[in-house]
Amino acid sequence: MRSEWEFLERPGPDSVEVAGVRLRAGSRVRLRPRGSGDVFDLALAGRTAMIEAIEQDMEGRVSLAVVADDDPGRDLGLDRQLGHRFFFSPAEVEPIEDAPGAEPHASRILLAGIGNVFLGDDGFGVALAERLARRALPPGTDVVDFGIRGIDLAYAIQDGYDAVVMLDATPRGQRPGTVYLIEAETDTGELALDTHGMDPVKVLGLVRALGGVPPRTFVVGCEPQTRMSADAQELLAELSEPVAAALEEAMKVVESLLDELMRTHEKEVSGT
Repeated sequence: MRSEWEFLERPGPDSVEVAGVRLRAGSRVRLRPRGSGDVFDLALAGRTAMIEAIEQDMEGRVSLAVVADDDPGRDLGLDRQLGHRFFFSPAEVEPIEDAPGAEPHASRILLAGIGNVFLGDDGFGVALAERLARRALPPGTDVVDFGIRGIDLAYAIQDGYDAVVMLDATPRGQRPGTVYLIEAETDTGELALDTHGMDPVKVLGLVRALGGVPPRTFVVGCEPQTRMSADAQELLAELSEPVAAALEEAMKVVESLLDELMRTHEKEVSGT
């Protein structure tokens, strides 16, 4: 029988990026605890350690389980024994770039599906994200369906991405099914604290209010045919015909944009 603690376990990501270095189990880091007078933090500050595992709690927070290099009981830590295995956030470690497990910095791009699938064409971004998730995309590209969780997207944008591409229904007065590619002005977003709303401009404002700096941000959008209010009496869980037909074109726009962003990143890394 599984214990109650086991039911609370949640698989963590295979790797995390810190200061431009991709870290995974086996990578070595220097510990830089922040803002705590905890005796263990004080004792471990500045010491080197190996990442034993990357773990994630039920709220999605990622922690690095580490074993200090100079711990006499290091073997106990590798066996996951208490007192020899410690937890730090990714922001509290400094990669040792020539360590085993560290990889060169690759471009990280977030494809963020936005919209309410029960409000007709408002679900365009979610439908596009689902299709892109089944495609072979460049390494470092994450596809996430955020739905209407604006605050979750604001926090995700601060996770070291080089660019963010929001996928969303975008009414601009053109023929339904028209696909748009828009580069956002990341320094003009206004603040919004509606945790169940999803306005891309306000999400960028929230990123800044949280102390972050939005990366280069794009919107791949589609002109909707059906525009329903969140308080509509009837729900519509399907896209209109012109918007559904536009999904293939929108995928090509996203893939072309990804190619361009990757080429730009390679030139910046090589200095050419």
